[in-house]
Parts: sequence; C-alpha cells; structure tokens
Amino acid sequence: EATWSQKLPDWIGSHIRAFQYLNGVPELVVPDNLRSGVTKAHRYEPDLNPTYQDMAAHYGVGVVPTRARKPRDKAKVEGGVLIVERWILAALRHRQHFSLGQLNATIRELLERLNSRPFRKLPGCRRDHFEQLDKPVLQPLPAEPYVYAEWKKARVHIDYHVAIDGHYYSVPYTLIKKEVEVRITHNTIECFYRGNRIASHRRSDQKGRHSTIAAHMPESHRQAGEWTPERLTAWAAKTGPATEKLIRTALGARKHPQQAYRSCLGILRLGQSYGESRLEAACQ
Repeated sequence: EATWSQKLPDWIGSHIRAFQYLNGVPELVVPDNLRSGVTKAHRYEPDLNPTYQDMAAHYGVGVVPTRARKPRDKAKVEGGVLIVERWILAALRHRQHFSLGQLNATIRELLERLNSRPFRKLPGCRRDHFEQLDKPVLQPLPAEPYVYAEWKKARVHIDYHVAIDGHYYSVPYTLIKKEVEVRITHNTIECFYRGNRIASHRRSDQKGRHSTIAAHMPESHRQAGEWTPERLTAWAAKTGPATEKLIRTALGARKHPQQAYRSCLGILRLGQSYGESRLEAACQ
C-alpha cells in the first residue's frame, strides 16, 4: 500500500492493516532500523519506539530489527521488493491518480493479480502457498484492533498536574516532581509510574484548562508538597501590594487554588528576570 509518509502514525497504521489483510499475526516482524520503529539501533539490544513496542505487545508479536547495513538479514524481503517493483510499481508508471485512496485501490487490484499469478517452476501461486503454509500457523487477531497511541515523559508539577498539548491533567499529589510516562490516544490520556497506571483522563483540547480528579488532591486541598497558597502570597507580598493582589486574584479564580500554581510561579519569577519594581508596576 501507499502512505503519505514513514512517520509513526503511518508506520503503525500499515502494520495494523497488514495484520488485518493476513487475518492473523505472525510470530515475528523484522523491520529495518527506521526512526519510527527503532529509536536506537544496536546489534543485540535495539531500543524500540514506545508506540511501536505498545502495538507489538497488543498483537503479541515479537520485533527483531535487522542489523544496520545487513540486507541479508531480510533476503526474502529484498526479493519481495524486487517482485513488487516489477509487477506493481512498473505497472503504475504511466498511470495518474488523484487521491491516496484511488492509488491504493489500484495497488490492491495489482496485488491480487500478483498473488494469484502461477509460479513458473512450482505448482500453484503465492496465495496457495500462503493458505497452505503460513495461514495455519498465524496467531489469531485480538478482539479489538490496536488504538494508535503516542508516549512521552512528563514531570509532575507542584500543582500535581502534567501538561499535554497545553491542557493540564492531574495525577496523585504524592508524585509531585516525579517523572511519569504518558500514553496519548485520540480520546484518552493515561499516566504511568514505574509501569503502573496511576491516572486516566478523557483528552481535552481546551488549552490552559485543568482536568482534575478529586482523589488526586491533597487532603482538604491545603498542601501540594512544599507549596501552599499562603507561601505564594507571602512571596508576592515581598514584591509589593499590587503583586500580592494579583496572586490572590489568580488563586481565587480557579475552582482549586492548586490549578493556579503554575501561573503564579510564572508571574513571580518574572521578578528575577526583570526586577521587582518592574513586576510590581506591571501588576499595578
């Protein structure tokens, strides 16, 4: 099939559609060391992209990347590429398509023709050999296809939230200043710490807003590690009354004061860069 790119969404999507086309899952896949699949190539212990590893775990398939610059590690694939170039790409060289879907429909027709074409020196065709040899030993597809997800690492802020695409999602306040792994899908945000899921949220596109679960908050909303509303207002008062008033206003504008901690710290740290007198004047 054709895709727009070799970036991660297309790379994962191609795997999903390949497994669906085969109606089963092989024991292993042997990719090249492209960046979407292999973060760091290594002869013995390559680092896989977390999303690629997540997809492989969902389908129960092992990933064994080839060694760098060793085409013999996948000689059968190289031969298959040559066949596809002759019987599919060459057939397309004088044809014009106006959408990716139209192109893939043509490729599918040529692929079926290629798979049904009789061998010259063996009985049957590629589809016959697949049905007889490969299909009986494929693992069954899982009940649900893999849902594309990206992974990133995030540091938990003093307001016990992590920032993903400008929106803030809560995690248990005991993880303040700890690094967590975040799994991002189209609909959900999941946070993991040391391999355990510690939070799950519906994904939001509202930038600057918070998704907070009450159970993640400190008791009585009075503490968040070493930071409190009182400490922030006391810090602001050292700069001046206008700064203190602005910080109190910011803290009072949120449902939970902890949701304003990031903004307050951002304001107060301006004094370190531009001087307290300019900060006080700006707050005034």
